[in-house]
Amino acid sequence: MINESGMLDVGDGNHVHWEVHGAPGGKPAVVVHGGPGSGAGPGWLRFFDLEKYRVVLFDQRGCGRSTPDAADHDTDLSVNTTHHLIADMELLREHLGIDRWMLFGGSWGTTLGLAYAIRHPDRVSEIVMSGVATTTRWEVEWITEGVGHYFPREWERFRDGAPGGGRLVDAYARLLADPDPAVREKAARDWCDWEDSHVRVRADQEPDPRYADPRFRMRFARLVTRYWSNHAWLEDGEILAGVEKLGDVPGVLVHGRIDLSSPLRTAWELSRAWPGCELVIVEEAGHSGGQPGMRDALKAAVERFAR
Repeated sequence: MINESGMLDVGDGNHVHWEVHGAPGGKPAVVVHGGPGSGAGPGWLRFFDLEKYRVVLFDQRGCGRSTPDAADHDTDLSVNTTHHLIADMELLREHLGIDRWMLFGGSWGTTLGLAYAIRHPDRVSEIVMSGVATTTRWEVEWITEGVGHYFPREWERFRDGAPGGGRLVDAYARLLADPDPAVREKAARDWCDWEDSHVRVRADQEPDPRYADPRFRMRFARLVTRYWSNHAWLEDGEILAGVEKLGDVPGVLVHGRIDLSSPLRTAWELSRAWPGCELVIVEEAGHSGGQPGMRDALKAAVERFAR
């Protein structure tokens, strides 16, 4: 079994942390984590049979164990865009000597994974994604404002944390760049409190423990607001129009029926535009791929492609 790791110099002063786990001759797969800014922890490996797969984990620029850390106020984020991350993935694939790999991930990872696949379809064997999102203007406005209709008390706290009008995502991005560390820290906490509210399906679900870490909060909030305020540097509808280029590249999109963070509409439209795509709708499931029905559907797709 392989258990390797390293740091890849991707330029611009950035080094990306990577790991490879599984069978030396196994089917290559790369995990495209969410966020932006969540990092790729070992929990992703539970979806794979490591006797059959060679799984690549990597932390996108600025997060996880990659350096420099976006949690630090002086870390330059101007060289942290979707286009940089796509280039990093290609550099990592070449560095590891992989010809084609399966893309696996969710949430923001869907945007990045599909953008990568559209640009490099000859390097992708299959795609398996959950909690589907493409970071369009409509989706950003929904997740920062529209979904507040379901969580009015939490949304009002979120709104009140960034007075002054304008789009909330832009307002929070400005607060997170404020020279006063107290202003930045409050904005990061308010942002992550809101994130934790809308991704949960049930009110009695435990809060995400990652948000208890002030450095994770800052890293996550800085990267999410940067990417969302710029709509991931993609034209509106670019991914939807681009998936036609994937043709018969096999894909499985797994989406919860009651995913309030990323409404099913996006996954549905992608599945209709992409000839090789299968959409699996999991009833009574929300955004997280770790919920039982979601997890089972993802593991089934991964097992099928291993054969």
